[in-house]
Amino acid sequence: MKQVVIVAAKRTAIGSFGGVFKDVSAVDLGTTVVKDLLEQTGVKPEQVDEVIFGNVLQAGLGQNVARQVAIHSGIPQEVSSFTVNKVCGSGLKAVQLAAQAIQCGAADIIIAGGTENMSQAPYIMPKARFGARMGDTQLIDTMVFDGLTDIFSKQHMGITAENIVEKYGFNRQELD
Repeated sequence: MKQVVIVAAKRTAIGSFGGVFKDVSAVDLGTTVVKDLLEQTGVKPEQVDEVIFGNVLQAGLGQNVARQVAIHSGIPQEVSSFTVNKVCGSGLKAVQLAAQAIQCGAADIIIAGGTENMSQAPYIMPKARFGARMGDTQLIDTMVFDGLTDIFSKQHMGITAENIVEKYGFNRQELD
């Protein structure tokens, strides 16, 4: 089994909701990081075997965010890419999948990570396509519905986290 090494780690600056990055798509954020990563490491785009990116709030971004990031970063279209949605663990899962692919010999160089811009999560109207016919319709905030609400309990993820802390007796120091 091949040994896996993380050669470099990059991220954008942290912004606030509705702040300086509110007009920058998750694709553009990811592209900026990947371009910088390639420059820093000296890896040529054609040396990359695969691009794996986590992304949760995909509505309105277009198909396969990882593919868009790869192409916009100058990685050849022949290089495969795929997007992972495992909610908060999406970027970490992308790194895990990259490590597994390298370990089993399926690839040598993989760019893996995640990208998100909660400020750009759109509102949707599920009944708008064919009309609500009569009465009111609903406008849904995809940031809250797709990103911050547990679909099964209907609870906000912050409440879910508090429930886990209480159930298992974690404290802030242990989690930090």
